[in-house]
Amino acid sequence: MKTGLDRLIADPALRAPLTGQRVALLAHPASVTADLTHAIDALGACDEIDLTAAFGPQHGLRGDKQDNMVETEDFIDPIHGIPVFSLYGESRRPTAASMATFDTILIDLQDLGCRIYTFITTLRYVLEDAGEHNKSVWVLDRPNPAGRPIEGMTLRPGWESFVGAGAMPMRHGLTLGELGHWFIATLGLDVDYRVIEMEGWAPDTAPGFGWPEDRIWINPSPNAANVNMARAYAGTVMLEGATLSEGRGTTRPLELFGAPDIDARAVIAEMRALAPHWLGGCILRECWFEPTFHKYAGQMCHGVQIHAEGPDYDYLAFMPWRLQALAFKAIRRLWPDYDLWRDFPYEYEFDKLAIDVINGGPGLREWVDDDAAMPPDLDRITRTDELAWANARRDFLLY
Repeated sequence: MKTGLDRLIADPALRAPLTGQRVALLAHPASVTADLTHAIDALGACDEIDLTAAFGPQHGLRGDKQDNMVETEDFIDPIHGIPVFSLYGESRRPTAASMATFDTILIDLQDLGCRIYTFITTLRYVLEDAGEHNKSVWVLDRPNPAGRPIEGMTLRPGWESFVGAGAMPMRHGLTLGELGHWFIATLGLDVDYRVIEMEGWAPDTAPGFGWPEDRIWINPSPNAANVNMARAYAGTVMLEGATLSEGRGTTRPLELFGAPDIDARAVIAEMRALAPHWLGGCILRECWFEPTFHKYAGQMCHGVQIHAEGPDYDYLAFMPWRLQALAFKAIRRLWPDYDLWRDFPYEYEFDKLAIDVINGGPGLREWVDDDAAMPPDLDRITRTDELAWANARRDFLLY
């Protein structure tokens, strides 16, 4: 399998339109070739490419910023001598000054296939501003490690945010290049856009499905440590809006959940009693962990680890969003007064509950908190959204 970056570096004909252009790069630590050369170095070594600027998304070009709402400063790249502009600093959009440094921007971002992962929103902002400034945008496409399955409620009108760039379900099943086409069509953008497509990506093929087995995983953000996390993320990201730990401060963040005051065995049993058909394609394992920072730092937590890997992984049966929703429901049923929802500013949204910002509306939280609401009730709402998205995205599939 070759990524868009691999193909661009290997094929002078693909690079030819960039001759005479001032070229910028939007990238992060996972923006590497098959031999792990970073895109900024690989592109900088091409004679046809005049690299004049770089941009970093949330967590930075270097991926050094650990948590959400930790901003990155602009700096000068010490090797290439070009300015590196932060798209997660004082502004989360390109400024007029930074747009003036290039003619074409190459976007090479490994995504996780989840609406809340903010690289999607950064893509939208760059497309919008490029159209206004008459700039060209190329996406050097990469695999969606979660594959093609669709899951979750569609973001509701009025709930757009930096973690909700458009009306799509939580697990959208598109690549970043495909999402660019969808944004342009949906928003009616007038922008010169091109995708350097992957070669040989087979998202429905075992054993890796969305992620080719011969590709080394590099963290695109500090807590995206492996493919299992990427598969589970469309569900476990909701823990950022809950009081439960998502495992930050451990070596397996966003693959597990827990707290000092829950009985994980009871939670698993309640989940299996409520909706065993929502737990397919993975193994749930009781675990104990003590975070070194973040929620419950220094406290022993009883938890559940989600293993969407190994011979028991079935990418069509695995439903991470429903699984995590079911965990919330089980806790609510076992301990009705449990303080489940975290009340704090989330991604610069100060007047909404974080769990609602994450889900693009209050529907998931209302289902969890409604004693009478059961799994079929959530399914009825969600399946309608999922089917509608399957139809809406069909014209934008490139692979």
